[in-house]
Amino acid sequence: MTTASRLEDAVRQVLGEEARLRDAQREALTELQDRDTLLVARSGAGKTAVFAVATLLARRLTLVVSPTLSLQRDHVESLAEAGLRAASVSSARTARQQRDALEAAASGGLDVLLLAPEQLVRPEVVDTLAGAGVGLLVVDEAHCVSEWGHDFRPDYLHVPAAAARLGAPRVLATTATASASVRQDVVERLALTDPAVVVHDVDRPNIHLAARDVADDASRDAAVVQQAVDAEGAVIVYAQTRAHVDALAEAITAAGRPALRYHAGMRARDRDEAQDAFMGGTADLVVATSAFGMGVDRADVRLVLHAGPSPSLDAYYQEVGRAGRDGEPAAAVLFHRAEDFAVSRYLRGGGAPKETVLRTVAAAVRKAPADRAEVVRRTGLGARTVSRALGALVQAGAVDEQDGPRWVRGQRLDAVLRRVRENHETRRRVDLSRVEMVRTYADTLDCRRRVLLELLGEVQPDPCGRCDRCDEGTSRSAGDGPYRLGQAVVHPEWGAGTVTLVEDGRVTVLFEEHGYRTLAVDLVAESGILAVAAA
Repeated sequence: MTTASRLEDAVRQVLGEEARLRDAQREALTELQDRDTLLVARSGAGKTAVFAVATLLARRLTLVVSPTLSLQRDHVESLAEAGLRAASVSSARTARQQRDALEAAASGGLDVLLLAPEQLVRPEVVDTLAGAGVGLLVVDEAHCVSEWGHDFRPDYLHVPAAAARLGAPRVLATTATASASVRQDVVERLALTDPAVVVHDVDRPNIHLAARDVADDASRDAAVVQQAVDAEGAVIVYAQTRAHVDALAEAITAAGRPALRYHAGMRARDRDEAQDAFMGGTADLVVATSAFGMGVDRADVRLVLHAGPSPSLDAYYQEVGRAGRDGEPAAAVLFHRAEDFAVSRYLRGGGAPKETVLRTVAAAVRKAPADRAEVVRRTGLGARTVSRALGALVQAGAVDEQDGPRWVRGQRLDAVLRRVRENHETRRRVDLSRVEMVRTYADTLDCRRRVLLELLGEVQPDPCGRCDRCDEGTSRSAGDGPYRLGQAVVHPEWGAGTVTLVEDGRVTVLFEEHGYRTLAVDLVAESGILAVAAA
């Protein structure tokens, strides 16, 4: 059987007799034959089908790193419907069920095994799977590597070491949105080898985009409550903090529309009940933090409201993407006040691992060869604390994890700690600049969709006609000024950068170590301070 006919058979099995691959799917599958691939494609574009087809073609085990239990459950169900043998290893499974799934994967009894990053990096999991002949490692919702890898989910930083111990399989990273800085983060933190970056179908033209500047907390919340109560169909309201979620849910319910709550401060059972009620259609409105999102695939959500900005445009567009998955008209509105961005900066401004922790973990690693469990035992620290510290030491070039944590010969601890601090400061600058890009989106008078998509790395030269700025007539087409999207430029203080947005009179540039900076076009062009890099 030829390669082409095998591909056709795999596509029919996964997508159905009459289905055809989308351009993004076909390109990703082609690239995967020769190299690691980052696939950025909108929700509903069929990213799961890509690794399902790739698995059938390779006839080897695929591992899928998936961040939430609901996503893992959905993947297992959809893969089973396509005739693939799939199972998951997660905290929702009993110890026996986890062992059975691992043994089935190791013995050839599974096509796909799904697990969280925290499961993948466990020594006993890697040891069991090392001889399983893993052909493909998929990192689903790969923007989490950038958003969470350095702090909230530090085990993402240890995925490359696990991959190396599994025989360095081909890696596919997938996500619905990823700005230029997030794509760079994903490539670097997953140690992708000469990767192809495939970007398709990011726009969701059926979602009308709008933002509202409000004077104070009371005005913002009153506007959110009123629009939520008046809206027809299913609604998701996002808030920045747990306390704000509780207050808004209470206010919306008091105004006459029952509202569910969802945040990490609730019991797991209560969260599951809220999500199941919303997904099953027995409830039509939920107020949530960003914890509510991945794995939520209700097709008929008509409205997504934000009571305050998300910490990055990537996160915002992920949340906006919960609307209108059935292709019918939907809307997304961001309500914001100036002080809300200070909250976002605070949420993005987490500290580096403490020096005392780094010294303790470094001492444990240098003492004698050990796996991560032994490092935890030696230090007496929590597993997540150790994971975070090891990640910082790996990023600083002091620890090699390929054969378990090992101190790299010749690395002086004081110099390593200095590099950790420098890496953290660079990360902090980039993270805070991402908050400012949300402000740019919120404050723009230009086409809101064009600003959003160009900051996410897409070319969108003309007004969209489906946002509040186009409705008001203030949108403009991109001009023929001295700078253009994707252009390489150089600044004397911030170094090399890439133009990510050109507005009327303003240019936004992404600098590798300083994040996003927005500059006046006339000023930088006349002064020569932002020079176009030589080709």
